[in-house]
Amino acid sequence: MKPANPAERHVVVLGASNKPLRYSNQAIRLLLEKGYRVTPVHPKVETIEGLPVAPGLGAVEQPVDTLTLYVGPQRLAPLIDQVIALRPGRVIFNPGTESAELVQRLERAGIHWLEACTLVLLRIGTF
Repeated sequence: MKPANPAERHVVVLGASNKPLRYSNQAIRLLLEKGYRVTPVHPKVETIEGLPVAPGLGAVEQPVDTLTLYVGPQRLAPLIDQVIALRPGRVIFNPGTESAELVQRLERAGIHWLEACTLVLLRIGTF
């Protein structure tokens, strides 16, 4: 059962960007605005929106309530084992990140997933 208070929910943004026009950056800002605890993940950037950035999924503090994806299936393929090891409560495939291989592995691991837009879910209050 996920905590009701957003501050108690840890959201990891894989494919985070420090560019304000990118959807991943917009998601980080909206998550922060709504009070979520956010960890951006990017291999080469140190801070995004004032937050320390994890260089990879292995560096993310657990537990993770939601892993929201902003990397395409080709970049995601080598990270599948790390996604499963992270054991997020759920994985959100944002448009363009869909991966049949990851879906199969998530289902075998019993990890909930959905194809949705994090920004829309946040804006309509169903995140």
